Amino acid sequence: TYTTDIKSREENKKTIESLYRLSVDIKKIRRLKEWVLLQEVAYVKEIASILQEMGADEAAIANILERCPEAILHSPAEINAQRALWQLVCQNEKQLIKLIEQFPESFFTTGYHENQKANILFFQELGLKNNIITRFLTSAPNIFYNPVEKNKEVIETLQRNYLSLGGSDANMKIWILKLLSQNPFILLNTSTTIQENLEFLQKSDFSDQEVLQLLSRLKGFIFQLTPTTMQKTMLFSKNVFKCSDRELKQLVLKCPALLYYSVPILEERLKGLLKEGISIAQIRETPMVLELTTQIVQYRIKKLSALGYNIKSGNLESLNGTKKDFEVNYGKIQSKKERPMFNPVAPINTQD
Repeated sequence: TYTTDIKSREENKKTIESLYRLSVDIKKIRRLKEWVLLQEVAYVKEIASILQEMGADEAAIANILERCPEAILHSPAEINAQRALWQLVCQNEKQLIKLIEQFPESFFTTGYHENQKANILFFQELGLKNNIITRFLTSAPNIFYNPVEKNKEVIETLQRNYLSLGGSDANMKIWILKLLSQNPFILLNTSTTIQENLEFLQKSDFSDQEVLQLLSRLKGFIFQLTPTTMQKTMLFSKNVFKCSDRELKQLVLKCPALLYYSVPILEERLKGLLKEGISIAQIRETPMVLELTTQIVQYRIKKLSALGYNIKSGNLESLNGTKKDFEVNYGKIQSKKERPMFNPVAPINTQD
């Protein structure tokens, strides 16, 4: 019905002409969001004028409207209100227009204005810095669509659990702010989900301190799981590594990825490691290697093999870590290999 309705309607000639004058690629809009061009009411000149006031040049305006053509369907009053809202956390209009150029869809979602405003003020009261809030607005806009009461409830649940797990009042604010800045999507969970996941870990014999450790190390991603998925991954790991419940717990604390990644992902990564000649015993010794994708592991093994490093007989520590960590380790192995077998400045022992 929707498709038939669109085909039966004509493009708004006034909109087309206005966009053409702004050097906007109309073919691109037709291909991606043709429905915008069919609307009877559009504010092309007005939106372009507001963007220009903020410091956008002609090329920037054309780029914004090509990427987010629905911007022209918002009234100037709506956009000015959104502009004032984002100015609460932007240093100046130069920063604001730069953000709009990078994330036009986030800026031109104006249907939740009151919620956005209330949440911005709440985050500021909580102690989040404005540069973190702007990052949330652009990369996690959904959290601002929630009623502020819902976000407050999630924060209160986290605070309450932090204290009940043995966290101190003095460190609670820092812990909450760090958790939020690492993973703002935590706010899309419900208080019930948070409670259920924490209770599952406690029932799985993790001490309060260990649960707190897992929360921090998983950066809040633990709340995107369910007790069922965590149970499945733990059972899978227990069978693979043939370990006791106590040993499994230590493995999870060493490598929280064993809790976070799904069984199919862990299976795929294990197969990739075994294919390279790495043993289960080696993986059990250094489970953090499962945090890496199969492609990354293959690339790193290839680089190390070129230096004559045999991964099958050595430990897997040299494979671990971020790209930067690996490059540092690789450099050390390389320099060790290139170092001369003798010390040219050492005195030579001679016998008369």
